[in-house]
Amino acid sequence: MILVVTEKNDAAQQIARLLSESGKPETDKVYNTPVYRFRRGGEDHVAIGLRGHILQPDFPLALKFDKEEGWYGETAEGEHLPADVPDGLERPPYKVKRKPFMADGVDLKGWKIPSLPYLIWAPVDKQPAEKEIIRALKNLAKKAESVIIGTDFDREGELIGSDALAQVLSVNPNLAVFRARYSAFTKTEIETAFNNLVDLDYNLAAAGESRQYIDLIWGAVLTRYLTTARFGGLGNTRSAGRVQTPTLALVVERERERLAFKPEDYWVISGVAAPEDDAEATFKMVHQTARFWDQAEADAAYAVVKDQTKATVVEIESRSRKQQPPAPFNTTSLQAAAAAEGISPARTMRLAESLYMDGLISYPRVDNTVYPSSLDLKDCVRTLSAVPQYAPTCKKLLGQPKLHATRGKQESTDHPPIYPTAAANPDVLQPAAWKLYNLIARRFLATLMGPATMSGTKITLDIAGQPFVANGIVLAEPGFREIYPFGLKKDDQIPDVGEGEIVSIQSLSLDAKQTEPPARYSQGKLIQEMEKRGLGTKSTRASIIDTLYQRKYLKNDPVEPSQLGMAIVDALSQFAPHITSPDMTAELESDMTSVAEGKDTRDGVVTHSRALLAGMIDTLIDHKEDLSEAIADAVTADAKVGTCPKCGKDLVAKSSLKTRGSFVGCMGWPDCDVTYPLPQGRVEPLEGEAGVCPECGAPRVKVQPFRQRAYETCINPA
Repeated sequence: MILVVTEKNDAAQQIARLLSESGKPETDKVYNTPVYRFRRGGEDHVAIGLRGHILQPDFPLALKFDKEEGWYGETAEGEHLPADVPDGLERPPYKVKRKPFMADGVDLKGWKIPSLPYLIWAPVDKQPAEKEIIRALKNLAKKAESVIIGTDFDREGELIGSDALAQVLSVNPNLAVFRARYSAFTKTEIETAFNNLVDLDYNLAAAGESRQYIDLIWGAVLTRYLTTARFGGLGNTRSAGRVQTPTLALVVERERERLAFKPEDYWVISGVAAPEDDAEATFKMVHQTARFWDQAEADAAYAVVKDQTKATVVEIESRSRKQQPPAPFNTTSLQAAAAAEGISPARTMRLAESLYMDGLISYPRVDNTVYPSSLDLKDCVRTLSAVPQYAPTCKKLLGQPKLHATRGKQESTDHPPIYPTAAANPDVLQPAAWKLYNLIARRFLATLMGPATMSGTKITLDIAGQPFVANGIVLAEPGFREIYPFGLKKDDQIPDVGEGEIVSIQSLSLDAKQTEPPARYSQGKLIQEMEKRGLGTKSTRASIIDTLYQRKYLKNDPVEPSQLGMAIVDALSQFAPHITSPDMTAELESDMTSVAEGKDTRDGVVTHSRALLAGMIDTLIDHKEDLSEAIADAVTADAKVGTCPKCGKDLVAKSSLKTRGSFVGCMGWPDCDVTYPLPQGRVEPLEGEAGVCPECGAPRVKVQPFRQRAYETCINPA
């Protein structure tokens, strides 16, 4: 029997269906895990899908640190841990009994500031995250003759496959091991992958594991520091991380630029005109001095023209320019384009994953923007011609002797750019999924088409000696814009007028305006900026932004930092600026790339990252009280539950020194004595009318108890 291991259950089901000689694999269960049995080439196969990572890195459950003896401890399974030893200390050669997770008398599992320098150097081990799947995997491995790892081909997928393989080999070490790499769930792609098996890329897996270890260490240390440096709030963890914090800093930096911006006053004279024989063919015009910086000059110019009813066309200039078709989609450009259409990056990746699993698009986590020569472009177009919306364009493309695709700047060989692999039915897909598929399909067709020609027209007019201009852009030759309208600004149509012609003025106005600060990032633009600064990867950027929203550090779109988010970045920038800078994160990303290329090792880059963090933590601890004060107001704002029904001031979560518990109290204390008990669990204030109890006026909140269903309630127990 040949064991096929995939990343998810859906993938196992798809591969079994595509490879099965009968086309109908048998669905079975091993313990509680679904598996799919089928025959191929006269041999029995079993496909099992994981649930992503079946192992997760964590600090060991038992650990002791002794300055004389060094680190030692036990894993979650009670095995002796061969931990790394900092500062050249020797490791004890004997197994120890289970002891508290201690370092010089400090409990490292507890969230105490003194434990953090030790925690940076604490060893990391892998612990089971999916015990039932591991149990089923080992059961199948005992009966297998060979195993084929069929997880996604990237760092994450290679690590997931490597971890699964370790479990398989632990019960059957003599298994033959193979790797299947594919980019789409089509019969041709899967058949080709399983007919051309390769070796597992252990360097790629080590790079993925390096990221896991580094992010665990940085996240644990910085999150514990920020959360314990200033107690208070609604019990929400104030998280931080190697990539998360510099990303938040980008948003805060832009917001600081906006706050520091000093607007300047200017004045604009504009109006609407139309040919005398066609009052409906209106067009906009503006004074040739687009911005008057002196009000007196603007008033003087407006006084001359405000009562005029006619304007003379003095000059007409026409100019054409070509707009080249876009490059193929990679993950970043897809997220940016989808965000412009109202789909957040995190949702884009969820939808793209679903389309990929349904066999409708290729693998969506890619850097590549160049189609490989092996991709049959005409066959892809032929497939899309079954969709009525694309049929006319497909017919034109199929009529060409050869198709030529645009090429982006990034080229790699792991996966092709994102393209449609099958025709989709908008009546079957959910609206959001169809919206994303439509964007991908139209982008693919656009990359095979010619440029669009934009015809620009500028009309200069004279009104009582004052020069005015009107500009219009018309899509003269649609080219790729025939199929890809996204991002196309609405044309300002200019009527057909001639030089010397008199046109009627329908309105004129003088408006006072102010210069505007730099625009906030949209989520799509933030993704692009993260890529530019080397923050995160194509697979992690969307989830990082999503986490910042969940932690209440970001709000709205375009992206705006919360008061808490700004306070944390400002405080860290003052006491540990390297944490908020993208430079160090980019350096570690480069280290991990070296691991993937076989130029460095997992242990080497993890040790380097520990040293970088250790170089900052002492300063942070020394300035704990300073940082605590710096974020105090923001923590109070973050702790707001609602408005006091008695005095109208804020109700916030507070801590009781007597009971060591939490409660909701009025900021008007001692003049106002309104208090309420704080419900047990994670509390989130409700917005708008839903956040006020109609009976007593007290706040209503959403409560998420531990391992129970969330509910909404009024905090007034009366």
